[in-house]
Amino acid sequence: MTVKTEILVKGLGFPEGQRWHEGRLWFSDMSMSRVMAVDLNGRLEKIVDVPGQPSGIGWLPDGRLLVVSMTDRRLMRLDSDGLSEVADLSRLAAFHCNDMVVDSLGRAYIGNFGFDFGSGAPFVPAAIIMVPPEGDARIVAENMIFPNGTVISPDGRTLIVAETFGSRLSAFDIEPDGSLNNHRVWAKLESVTPDGICLDAKGAVWAASPFTSEVLRICEGAKITQ
Repeated sequence: MTVKTEILVKGLGFPEGQRWHEGRLWFSDMSMSRVMAVDLNGRLEKIVDVPGQPSGIGWLPDGRLLVVSMTDRRLMRLDSDGLSEVADLSRLAAFHCNDMVVDSLGRAYIGNFGFDFGSGAPFVPAAIIMVPPEGDARIVAENMIFPNGTVISPDGRTLIVAETFGSRLSAFDIEPDGSLNNHRVWAKLESVTPDGICLDAKGAVWAASPFTSEVLRICEGAKITQ
């Protein structure tokens, strides 16, 4: 199937961590160190500067924005007087933090690189860190192969994460206390490097695969439908 695309907005540095929220597409412009929002007419607004480079974004139940600060490995919250630290993740994250998903209770699930792949460092597995609204961060999954894009099912019971360098989507059961259990492969993908992901209304995952220049619609079990 051929899909026609058109440019919505130009002049960005490195857009990442996109989320649809209140009628606009919100995202981190990593290389420009700011969180932005754009509407369907291309009207762009800067929301906040994040000196440590922003990545994953999400919202607390009260509507306040959460944003991952990558290079200093912190979770930040945008209050009326500016950014404040929710949690310092530097003791839990092996390298730069990246994408994040926030559930309906305000619990943030955050991945990290694990190692400095940009400099050719040896591979190191990474963890997924859970941060509740009160900020008591803890590791809820280990031995991940570069955990990246992350989504939660509409019923709040399942977390799906893209393990980019593992060429797979993995799933976990979300326990009542926010812990992750029953790690399983949701879709094993040959020659695909899933990065950012989202769920559609039928429960399929749309995944960006940057190293193969594709966007794919994937069903559980790895069937690619589009």
